[in-house]
Amino acid sequence: MGGFTVRTTLNIKAAPADVYTSLITGVGKWWDSAHTFSHDARNMSIDGKPMGCFCEKLPGGGGVRHMEVVYADPGKGLVMSGALGPLLSQAAAGSMEIHMTAAPEGTKLAVTYAVTGYLPAGMSSWAAPVDSVINQQFNRLKNYIERGDPASKSAN
Repeated sequence: MGGFTVRTTLNIKAAPADVYTSLITGVGKWWDSAHTFSHDARNMSIDGKPMGCFCEKLPGGGGVRHMEVVYADPGKGLVMSGALGPLLSQAAAGSMEIHMTAAPEGTKLAVTYAVTGYLPAGMSSWAAPVDSVINQQFNRLKNYIERGDPASKSAN
């Protein structure tokens, strides 16, 4: 058994309730299509309630269940369970905690994704790529909220 944990912390210039709403209802607008199975982020959705699905529609009526919502507290936090991307087909399990707290200029967003399981090359071989993707995705959320464009460069 092995595993890794990646963390991202960002300050977003918006109220925690607005960050939460964009996270849940706008995922198809800020998630990067390059990190989807359908190659179109508009197929992504998050049902923000316990047992809700972070899912993706596939052409032809198929779909992907990326993660399951296990905790939802609007404006405060979300916890989802599942293995993202290529980890989905491996002997891996993950838990992602997204926590929002009010900050002087908006919201402090803290994301922790812990993954455990077995991979022939070792779980730690996935730590750096997963860290990069998680950082990229949540910076896209920040850019989407602050600038209306997830791909814009953030000044942090």
